[in-house]
Amino acid sequence: MSVALLVLPDFLLVALGWILRHKLGFNREFFAGTERLVYFVLFPALLFQSILRTPISAGSALMLLQATVAVLLTGVVLAWAGGRVLRAPPLALASSAQCAYRFNTYIGLALSASLGGPHGQTTMALIIGFAVPLANLAAVYGLARHGNNGLLRELLRNPLLMATLMGLAGNLAGLQLPGPVDTVLARLGAASLALGILCVGASLSWQGGREHGKLIAWTLTVKLLLLPLAALTAAKLFGLPSEQALMLLLFAALPTASAAYVLAMRMGGDGRLVALIISLGTLFSVVTLPMWLMIYNY
Repeated sequence: MSVALLVLPDFLLVALGWILRHKLGFNREFFAGTERLVYFVLFPALLFQSILRTPISAGSALMLLQATVAVLLTGVVLAWAGGRVLRAPPLALASSAQCAYRFNTYIGLALSASLGGPHGQTTMALIIGFAVPLANLAAVYGLARHGNNGLLRELLRNPLLMATLMGLAGNLAGLQLPGPVDTVLARLGAASLALGILCVGASLSWQGGREHGKLIAWTLTVKLLLLPLAALTAAKLFGLPSEQALMLLLFAALPTASAAYVLAMRMGGDGRLVALIISLGTLFSVVTLPMWLMIYNY
């Protein structure tokens, strides 16, 4: 029950975002602008500062990177293998596969602070920093045949990847930010979480993709059940400390990011199918995420 209460506030913010969008007249353009602000300004500030502030041990960071890669590769392989077994149409599979391993960074960083404090949030920021380029690489590669955007161009345009690289470079170089700059970044980062989660709720959609029921069920099974199991296994195999293991489990159990819908639409994929998977995954994660955290604590 205590774990459920820790995650409840963030899911209430998701519900509030849905109410604002669908019941209280805050239109699509309002949330589209807010999401761009979060994605290009607020959230990169949070990632950069979180990674810059905390000393990073090369050994522990390497083990965490390896475990993160193992979890992501598990999601990629299971998503594509299951889709092939189900004989899913190529476009539907290319669009939905990313939903099996992409992750909602806003919910992840908010919950990591609730569960592990500042150090837990920094660990989650590192995991996200490692995972962003890998997840984007896999997602863009899968959709590349359906659009005109190149893989390298997509990666270089990703502000989360750029913020992570700059944060790591600054950390290794011993960079110390001036007080006023550090304060500005802290305030930008604090604003990113609540606004980002509200945008998650506003983006939920229950239409489209219903003819792909088996593919949707498999994708959600991988994301919400098999990937957290892979995280527990990876944490043991790589000997991660308990706090890193908890953050890796939280990362694996997160619902899919709404950015998956944006990528699918931009690269000629099935956006309606992706939107439905994201919405169902976010709804089901209200139950599955606390379940995995309770299993870990038990």
